[in-house]
This record gives sequence, structure tokens and C-alpha cells, in this order.
Amino acid sequence: MSRIADTFARLRQEGRKALIPFFTAGDPDPASCVPVMHALVAGGADIIELGVPFSDPMADGPVIQRSSERALRNGVSLRDVIGWVAEFRKTDSQTPVVLMGYANPVEAMGEERFAKVAREAGVDGVLVVDYPPEEAHNLVGILDAAGLDTVFLLSPTTSDARLREVAALGRGYLYYVSLKGVTGAANIDTAEVSRRLQHIRGFTGLPVGVGFGIRDGETARAVAQVADAVVIGSRLVQELEAAPARAAPRAQAFLAGIRTAMDGSKAA
Repeated sequence: MSRIADTFARLRQEGRKALIPFFTAGDPDPASCVPVMHALVAGGADIIELGVPFSDPMADGPVIQRSSERALRNGVSLRDVIGWVAEFRKTDSQTPVVLMGYANPVEAMGEERFAKVAREAGVDGVLVVDYPPEEAHNLVGILDAAGLDTVFLLSPTTSDARLREVAALGRGYLYYVSLKGVTGAANIDTAEVSRRLQHIRGFTGLPVGVGFGIRDGETARAVAQVADAVVIGSRLVQELEAAPARAAPRAQAFLAGIRTAMDGSKAA
């Protein structure tokens, strides 16, 4: 099994849900990336989603857009991001890392080259926001051959036909976007999320994580009661933005509060 599958299997045995933080690699500065990754693990992260900065992050709201802009001003490239994963792996061989970003940097490197160097660095999964399943068969085949999981997004408006295709192509876990709109939106309806997840589980046996709109321990705890994983991004990025000189301890303290709140919930 992959590190991602192993992680979800262990958490199921423990009666716990996965906590998956997201932040943009190279934000607030390149030197902070690996320390922040280790701090997130210390704070209770089970899987890390590491954002690859991109100039036109269409699915992201202002907070994550700003983080991409800062990273790009620092000259951060896809190769840098993969290099930081390799550095992280020198002292952490267990925590899964998923690269999350957009198609252009992957295509500029070349899909096969990207898969090779990502796997060699210790990447476990890839989520390319703007690769719809209809156009992702070749990429999935390449990532499968490299032993990398392809993670797909689902939304409140995903049709059953699209659900079937994502269920066939998805690996590791599926990421359910709980709100219509971009990252950083608010007012998540956990009752509606619960209903939607029940429907999604009729199509797949993969774990389903929920992101967008999770900003505090209370919301994370409520989502953890119905989902297999809680994904938290914009709120964490705000913490890094607010105190760039203390990025790692700030990240750890914030995530530890989310982890404590989640572990107070009972497995669904």
C-alpha cells in the first residue's frame, strides 16, 4: 500500500480522522518551507498538501492567491518544491505529501519527467486542479506507473456521470469541495456536506476529505464527524501571512488546536 493508504488504514483502526493542512511552498519565504512542513506534522498533520505556486490560481481565493504571488516573487519553481520534499524526507519517511497545483508547471516540466522526479523525491500524490477527469487518463497512467496517487476534486455540483469517472480514476483519497466558489469562502453547511458525502460513497470506496470553509476547531470537529479527512488551507495560510518570522511555530500552534478539536469528535 502507499503511504496515503497506510495512513488512512491506521487512522481507521484508531477511530480518528485525517487532518490535511495545505500551504503554498515558498511562502512566506523559501527557507521556511521544510520547517513549516515539520511543524505541521508536530501539530498533528496526517498528510500534507503542498501547494505549487502558480500565476493564475483560478480555484483559489485572495488569501492563497497572495501566497502564490509571494512565492513567485521569491523565484519558487516546481523544481524547488520537489527539492523541498526531498529535504523533508531526510528526517520524515512516514508523512504523506501531496503536491497540489495547476497543469502548466507540470506540462512545462513534462508529465513523465515530473512523475519520475516527484517519486524520487518522496512525493506520494498529485492533485492538479485544472485536469478534469476526461482529460486526465494519460496523466493518471503516468502517475500510476511511478507509484503516485492521483487525487481529484469533487464539488456540490458534480454529476453522477462525473462521479463515476472520478471514482474510476481517483487514487489515495478524493477531495470534496464543500462550497460553490473559491478557497477561503465561509459558511459551510455540515448537514448538506453529510448528505453529499453519503451520495459520493455510493460511487467509491476511497476516503473522502472535505475542504473549503473550514476555519476553526469547531467547524473541523463537525466535519470530522462525517468525513474521512479535514483539509484546511486558507486559514493556515493567513497564520503564516500574519507572522512570517514565526511561520513554523505559528503553524504548529494553530494546527495543534485543530487536531485537539477533531480528536474530541467520535468517528462517524
